[in-house]
Amino acid sequence: MELLYSPASPFVRMALITAHETGLIDAMTLTAVSTTMLDTDPRVAAANPTGRIPTLLREDGPALCDSRVICRYLNFVAGADLYPAAREWEVLTLEALAQGMTDSAVAMVYERRLRPEAAQYAPVIEGHWDKVARTLDAIEGRWMSHLHGPLDCGQIAVAACLGYLDFRHGDRDWRTTRPSLAAWYGKMAERPSLKATQPDG
Repeated sequence: MELLYSPASPFVRMALITAHETGLIDAMTLTAVSTTMLDTDPRVAAANPTGRIPTLLREDGPALCDSRVICRYLNFVAGADLYPAAREWEVLTLEALAQGMTDSAVAMVYERRLRPEAAQYAPVIEGHWDKVARTLDAIEGRWMSHLHGPLDCGQIAVAACLGYLDFRHGDRDWRTTRPSLAAWYGKMAERPSLKATQPDG
């Protein structure tokens, strides 16, 4: 398997954490690419017409795209239990909530990086943050018992998102009104899989 990736991407990080947790990281070749919505790396475009990362190249089938699909595939290949049948819908919902937050957090970065300053629209940025904040509040209020259960891909997705918020939106201080989620993430961040995938630039 070959993963087309960028270490700063929170979507890539979901896949990498899952690869570590399932014991498949050493069976995976990591190929770093530099790709944006305005300048797609040709290797990514050739394998994944959306031009997005992560993209997983396989010898026995077409490339897989979307971090959730890749995580599900890695779980299947490893025979792991990161999508347990008894909690499947909860895991998938939490994973989707985290993905939605991450989509908005990345869109905020793109609004600032890819538009000239005069063309940036503050209400769009704040609208995206409102989506993140509402979801963080919902997780704090309704999902903490699930987060404290056995590790699953919903938890991995939330952790990858929170790491990205620290990495790119540290000034937003998401922890202040969410002490339970902050405490959970503090412990989660000590897992070797999270330490090994921590973005640094």
